[in-house]
Amino acid sequence: MTLTPVPFRQFVLKVHSRCDLACDHCYVYEHADTSWRGRPRHASDEVLAAAAGRIGEHARTHRLPAVHVVLHGGEPLLAGPARLRRAADLLRAALPEECALDLRIHTNGVLLSREFCRVFDQAGIKVGVSLDGDRFANDRHRRFADGRSSHAKVLAAVALLREDEFRHLYAGLLCTVDVENDPAAVLDALVELEPPRIDFLLPHATWDAPPKRPPGMGRTPYADWLTAVYDRWTAAGRPVPVRIFESIHRTLRGRSSLTESLGLDPADLVVIETDGELEQADSLKTAYDGAPATGFDIFAHSLDEVARHPGMMERQSGLAGLSTECRACPVVRSCGGGLYAHRYRSDGSGFANPSVFCGDLMKLITTIRDRGPAATGVPEQSGPVEPVLTDGQLDELAAGYGSTETVRALAAAQLGLTRRLVAAVAAGRPAGAEAWRLLTRLDAEAPRALDAVLAHPYVRAWAARCLQGAEHPGADLGGLAETAAAAGLRAGAEFELALPVRGGAVHLPGLGLVRMAGTGAGAGAGTARLTGDAEGFTVRAGGEPVRIGWDTPDAGPWQPVRRIGLAGGWTVALEDTDPQRDSHQWPVTGRLAQDDLLGWGGALQEAWELIRRDLPGYAPGIRAGLSTITPLAPGTAGGDVSAAGRQAFGAVGIARPATAPILALLVAHEFQHVKLGAVLDFHDLHDRADDRLFHAPWRPDPRPLEGLLQGTYAHLAVTEFWAGRVRAYDGLRSEAAEAARRQLATWRGHTVDSVAVLVGSGSLTLLGERFAAGMRATVEPWLDLPVGADAERWAREAAAENRAAWQARSARPAPTGS
Repeated sequence: MTLTPVPFRQFVLKVHSRCDLACDHCYVYEHADTSWRGRPRHASDEVLAAAAGRIGEHARTHRLPAVHVVLHGGEPLLAGPARLRRAADLLRAALPEECALDLRIHTNGVLLSREFCRVFDQAGIKVGVSLDGDRFANDRHRRFADGRSSHAKVLAAVALLREDEFRHLYAGLLCTVDVENDPAAVLDALVELEPPRIDFLLPHATWDAPPKRPPGMGRTPYADWLTAVYDRWTAAGRPVPVRIFESIHRTLRGRSSLTESLGLDPADLVVIETDGELEQADSLKTAYDGAPATGFDIFAHSLDEVARHPGMMERQSGLAGLSTECRACPVVRSCGGGLYAHRYRSDGSGFANPSVFCGDLMKLITTIRDRGPAATGVPEQSGPVEPVLTDGQLDELAAGYGSTETVRALAAAQLGLTRRLVAAVAAGRPAGAEAWRLLTRLDAEAPRALDAVLAHPYVRAWAARCLQGAEHPGADLGGLAETAAAAGLRAGAEFELALPVRGGAVHLPGLGLVRMAGTGAGAGAGTARLTGDAEGFTVRAGGEPVRIGWDTPDAGPWQPVRRIGLAGGWTVALEDTDPQRDSHQWPVTGRLAQDDLLGWGGALQEAWELIRRDLPGYAPGIRAGLSTITPLAPGTAGGDVSAAGRQAFGAVGIARPATAPILALLVAHEFQHVKLGAVLDFHDLHDRADDRLFHAPWRPDPRPLEGLLQGTYAHLAVTEFWAGRVRAYDGLRSEAAEAARRQLATWRGHTVDSVAVLVGSGSLTLLGERFAAGMRATVEPWLDLPVGADAERWAREAAAENRAAWQARSARPAPTGS
């Protein structure tokens, strides 16, 4: 099977190629690669603009919800405030609206000033600082060229970041391990600076230039040093997240790593040098001269071309790309072979070796594993989240269907994406620290409860709105507290947390809302304090506390989300409480009255029976992936109203139609959009740079290629639904039977025609062509189902009228598949 390149989501943009320190362990200037000597000192405006353009192009092509860009060097502050601000402005302007930018700078800190911090505040740039511990530890390596200490200047930089005005910019500290430093003193010095996170990095080394192992320290000094740090960190109550320890905890539990130096996640990072050359990870500079080079640059090559470079593909091949020794190792899924650069040996084996730190990694991982589960965890923040889909599962989806296992795999990938989005919202924001601490605690103590809340469709909708800067009354950090509180209540945990009062109510995603006395629906603002325990929770907002137990009836202040249990094990929530549910283009209803609730229940029971009977290939996926139906207000023109929110996987919005069969049709139709949207989050089916508009036979307006693809995919279910109705009316002559035959004739024709347009566009990827072939194969059997000459003629005439209207409107021939 050919490996499909993983889109880049992390970008290192070199804004300056020189440094004001002379650190003797620096991989850029002190190791094998010497390419820095020929680089321009700073990135020109042309390079910055081209880099931003390529990143924006890549984000649009792959519909990335977020990208992470690190401004780097050398020492990036040497580029000056104006150039850094220019880089930030260009990046934000180049990215599509729906793609969030996580922008950071990594610096040694000696030049950091209030002027820089003000620029970073305005440009939304978070700051990570390199510091190896106390002065004694830091001065072993991080000195000026004349031997002067840098420690005092770095401490001044961190002090600036800890001021109230700039605290939200403080991203964390990076420390390179030196086993001759005192591990306890190093940790204490770093923790004292209250960083949001600490990264401990192993020094760069290869089998040709191995790391130092001082006499008397044994065979695994790096494992012993980090274990000493781990023990002290644990004894202190784990006061700050430490990326290497949390990555080990996560990978031991089968989750993704938070660092490229551990785990089997495919690499998704590319480096852009000051001259515009595109390189692999900087760490490869420690292997041999020219090791990171790809031969590509941002002016002549797209990022998709770089992603197909053999070196990039090798770093994305997971377990298959490791040495024989690594593949047989019991901790390989946690270790992942270590950092790619650390495997290099010049004897002809290249990178097909275990890490030069193999023994240390084995000892560190097994020691942490054997000391029991983590006491804290961190929702996923970095690294790609790819669905685990076999070729067979992709073919199922291409045909329009999707088994229980396949849709669950899509849901798991969406959950990982939601974790990343929530973490991106919380990153570096002190206002959300209380909620974040509860989330990380629950991630370790009650991960299933946390996952249940993060899987609620409108948690992702909230996070996406926050990252997009959407003008929405709920697009704020209050959603983080609401999410944490809902997860804590699901877990039966004891906690206390401040929550916003929105429209006179406290909202708990996926659980319901509590109406607060004395706050009107228009009040909106305010804060309540929620205390949770195993029996329920109490909410206080100035007046008398409100106590809600899990047996509290749906009356008075408590309005829980109501769920309907259907035959065959499908339970679906009728979500009429969540303020984020207005994600479906149409107005939502308010709280359903009891009669309306009963009407929905009866209609869903009947609709689900019809889906199971007439759409047996679609029913398992719906049961596995559709958790929520949001009632919408009826359309003003009297037509049926339904929609699927692109950022709300697992939910559809529907205005309850007059009949159960139409409800069945709307559920199946909209869940097709949900499935395909999940596929498009991780797989490229067409050239997203193709901005042509195409004729869609079911619409009077021209559609972009993705709109045509979405509509075609949804109409597979529509066609099969009407085929089932036609078979049910076999031999009968009635108005309903004739209407069903006309619908089948119409939708099978529309679907076949639009598949031909997709194929004829020339813009489908190889996987997109597989999807087109799968859709065509699914609809073909329904072409032979007899509907009668009247229905065929009616469908042809309606299609001809639509095409003529489209041509008149667009003043050009409609593209076809011929």
